[in-house]
Amino acid sequence: MHANGLILEGGGMRGVYTAGVLEYFSEHGLYFPYTIGVSAGACMGASYLSRQLGRNRIVNVNWVSDPRYLSWSNLWKNGQLFGMDFIFDEIPNKLVPFDYDAFQNSPEEYVIGTTDCTTGEPVYYHKNDPGYDLLKLLRASSSLPFIAPIVEFGGRKLLDGGIADPIPLREAERQGYQRNVLILTRNSDYRKSRSRFPWMLKRAYTKYPKLVETMLRRYEVYNETLDYIESQEKAGNVFVIRPQETLTVGRMERNKEKLDALYMQGYRDADKLMPSLQDWMKVTEV
Repeated sequence: MHANGLILEGGGMRGVYTAGVLEYFSEHGLYFPYTIGVSAGACMGASYLSRQLGRNRIVNVNWVSDPRYLSWSNLWKNGQLFGMDFIFDEIPNKLVPFDYDAFQNSPEEYVIGTTDCTTGEPVYYHKNDPGYDLLKLLRASSSLPFIAPIVEFGGRKLLDGGIADPIPLREAERQGYQRNVLILTRNSDYRKSRSRFPWMLKRAYTKYPKLVETMLRRYEVYNETLDYIESQEKAGNVFVIRPQETLTVGRMERNKEKLDALYMQGYRDADKLMPSLQDWMKVTEV
């Protein structure tokens, strides 16, 4: 165990890169006292902390071609491009059982980031919070605007955690973790662009003006966060793992071969960077 935090970015199906990195970490017994993730990153982090080797690959690569997982028919029938009931109920409870006991008994602190639709602010849920509901919170954190419904939990209306805090490094720092490992799902030259359809956001979420404000400035928050990460990386406070090869996988990718290649890219990148990561972590070994 090392006195560093682990931050997991989202990114839809690009999250299989994170799954590959975490698989390598698991095989080498590398865990962190504090892990925080949003959206797909939060989902990958759950199976990592439950110590279920290979589960992320099975769920997010092997099952992706099933139309119940991801298809336009889901959107037409249920208003959900991703089959949220299938992903967050049938898969973990029946098809690829999730080990809830192992997850809950793991010594690591685990935090899921969501976005409050009323305030437009991030809301973070910790594993040991009263009333904690892992699957519902993962679902909320992964509910993208337009293609998934709002999730109600604890009196709040929640959507994708990546809206308000796409890479929750500063939240980890607020919790006392000043040195952190980041797994990102974009190439190093990526910067987010301004929304081209603000009128669609305003029309779809007219009841939630604060949410619309947050979504409209999301590109600024994301790009400023990347600048902050770069400064912290130069200062030696963060260790970044991100795709080294040009990404060919999109947020909604269904091609199993492409997804498996991205998974293996994450695994190989972790292997390549492990010696440097181990040297970086020696500063805060406990």
